[in-house]
Amino acid sequence: MSEQNQALEQLDDHELVEHSRTDSSVFGVLYERHVSRIYNYVFHRVGNVHDAEDLTSRVFYSAYSHLASYREQGVPFTAWLYRIAHNLLANWHRDRSRRPVISLDDIILSSPAHEHPEPMAEQHESARQLNAAIRNLDAERRELVFLKATGEFSNAEIGKILGKSEGAIKSLYHRTLLALRKELENKGFER
Repeated sequence: MSEQNQALEQLDDHELVEHSRTDSSVFGVLYERHVSRIYNYVFHRVGNVHDAEDLTSRVFYSAYSHLASYREQGVPFTAWLYRIAHNLLANWHRDRSRRPVISLDDIILSSPAHEHPEPMAEQHESARQLNAAIRNLDAERRELVFLKATGEFSNAEIGKILGKSEGAIKSLYHRTLLALRKELENKGFER
């Protein structure tokens, strides 16, 4: 790693944004720093690798394209990236609802040869039930669950992303967890 790259790694996100405005290569540091979290968030919302990769690249393209308009507002730079992802996902889901597609990722269960099929099947079924319960939530609650699952944001930061107060986020999250638990119990989900 070059001395310049080491120096850039030491900068916080807001400093990197400022440098990226005059040197586009610096944006690569921001990309490397945040791509896996944004990808995971997108993947959990779309459920397949191909669409997640495509949408993640669109998030970073959009962020780079609009870097001049970015203003630090007391929340992490990643909050801005998640907001971009949220908007792209909303458009993607709206477009997909007009033309439903069945993903091969939902159909194929691949198993490494060294694992026993019964525990894998049970694990797959548990994950499927949980994902189905989360998908049954309204869009705002789904978004909240995914943002909380990253463990990256405080309630106040999530509130800014979703346009709500910190107290409203706490309350909504508590009610969401109770609703998920109730739905899973009604379906006989055991953990």
